[in-house]
Amino acid sequence: MLKDFPVQNEKETRGGFGEGIHEIAKTNPNVVALTADLAGSLKLNAFMKDFPDRFVQCGIAEANMIGIAAGMTIGGKIPYTTTFANFSTSRVYDQIRQSVAYSGKNVKICASHAGLTLGEDGATHQVLEDIGMMKMLPGMTVIVPCDFNQTKAATMAIASHDGPVYLRFGRPKWPNFTPLDVPFEIGKAQVINEGTDVSIFACGHMVWEAMKAVEQLEKEGISCDLINIHTIKPLDIDAVVKSITKTKCIVTAEEHQQNGGLGDSIAQVASTHFACPQEYVAVKDSFGESGTPMQLLEKYGLTANAIIESVKKVLKSK
Repeated sequence: MLKDFPVQNEKETRGGFGEGIHEIAKTNPNVVALTADLAGSLKLNAFMKDFPDRFVQCGIAEANMIGIAAGMTIGGKIPYTTTFANFSTSRVYDQIRQSVAYSGKNVKICASHAGLTLGEDGATHQVLEDIGMMKMLPGMTVIVPCDFNQTKAATMAIASHDGPVYLRFGRPKWPNFTPLDVPFEIGKAQVINEGTDVSIFACGHMVWEAMKAVEQLEKEGISCDLINIHTIKPLDIDAVVKSITKTKCIVTAEEHQQNGGLGDSIAQVASTHFACPQEYVAVKDSFGESGTPMQLLEKYGLTANAIIESVKKVLKSK
């Protein structure tokens, strides 16, 4: 329940990645880090200091970085590539498809500054299509953790997963509420609150907004299932079906385009297992713009209030 996820502090999810790769490198000598001129932004300073011979600065050459990483896997290395989410996907999709996904290379594509919360850098840097792009690649695992602790745990967990992974996280300080003793299981959804009236599925920063929404909704007598879908692919179909057969309606929340994201994945499950009404809290076919993270989330309707409104709307459709 919500009380089991108290806010500990506010920390950047990208900081969780930096701590996670540093920690796993201590026990796994095959872990190597590559960056496209963004080591500081990806919080790789500790890794570079302690493992300088396992760090590769590729410069502003993202396509080359993906190619180098794919080659490293042939020698048994576990390369983590690092840059902004936009440059991790849109700029190098051909290289990822051909050199990594097609041949099942064990590359971990680690993407920071995702979504609108990149903020003032604006639309050219705010990728909102990446989840869809990456989940469509055969064999690609797609992970979107919700806070610092979960990002750290996910970063460590993917080292032992055999195959390509897309790990998506953010730039700003964000509430950190995942207990330290909660293990990260790839493909296993995290139940944050149990309820009977509506199923809310969220990922990334939107999990916190959903938690705020659930707290308010339950004060109004609306009982909410809240599930953190940190692994978009492979999706925990059993958890989704269990929830929607109980509540018979759905709200999804994500910092991504409505088309191709988490909401579409949930809708596919519902259409084949238990059809029921669904509302989407996501960006509606639009690019972003410059602004503070919170200004942008408010403008594009990615807030607790938007989730509350969607819940009340979908309940009328049951």
